[in-house]
Amino acid sequence: MRPIWTGAITFGLVNVPVKLYGATEDHDVKFHQVHDADGGRIRYERRCEVCGEKVEYQHIDKAYDDGDRTVIVTDEDFKSLPAAEHNEIDVVQFVPNDQVDPIMFEKPYFLEPVGKSPKSYLLLRETLEKADQTAIVKFSLRQKTRLGALRTRGKVMVLQGMLWADEVREVDFPAVSSRAKISPQELKMSAALVEQFSGDFHPEEFEDDYQAELQHLIDEKLEQGDAFDTATTFGKADEEESDEGGDVVDLMEALKKSIDRKRGGGGAEKKAAASSGSRSRATSSKKKGA
Repeated sequence: MRPIWTGAITFGLVNVPVKLYGATEDHDVKFHQVHDADGGRIRYERRCEVCGEKVEYQHIDKAYDDGDRTVIVTDEDFKSLPAAEHNEIDVVQFVPNDQVDPIMFEKPYFLEPVGKSPKSYLLLRETLEKADQTAIVKFSLRQKTRLGALRTRGKVMVLQGMLWADEVREVDFPAVSSRAKISPQELKMSAALVEQFSGDFHPEEFEDDYQAELQHLIDEKLEQGDAFDTATTFGKADEEESDEGGDVVDLMEALKKSIDRKRGGGGAEKKAAASSGSRSRATSSKKKGA
């Protein structure tokens, strides 16, 4: 696997350097379009509707249309936004696991510890596991600010992308408010059927039958010679990102300072002030006694 992002998880003053990897992959058979007469590859051209010229990708900007006016947003505009350069996964809250509605989940990512010591990574992972909690985080990826859930999966931490609250639609179709009556006998039979199909979930036992049959069909066509030679049209740059070391932090000190700050700041300062006040009162008492 190749990392797609390098940064750090931050909560309080604790910093956990990590690399981000896509945790899933698409197994669908890929197709492209061809001419049915001779099998020639069909290409799409990016052509300007004003001048009629074919435009190369590097000369294409994005634009927003409000119906009457169009605003062009360039790559430089995107780079000027704070989210474009943000390389931290900021923990904003810890919540019980059952409070996160699965409908909000999007693409998952594996997180790998970076640096000489994975201690901070292991500490956060074990803390989440023992507390049975999920860390709600904010992060940026591909020029978008995202919401996420940080949780554990075996020995690794997983960052699960999440939808924003206003991206989940309200249910308003009539079936939800149906007045259909369920009889006790129907409910009993339904429960018996559920019991009959009950068992432990083993995801490896399930297969995408359509994709399997489609691949079998393609393999048969290849074996029967129902194919023709085509030139290679795509290539991949095999570039590996360089490893970046992370500083080993004093976790206990960072945790103590973070807790003090969360409680109102300056736990050490409060103790010092209290101590100073005690000495002042003691000195004043001695003077009165004298």
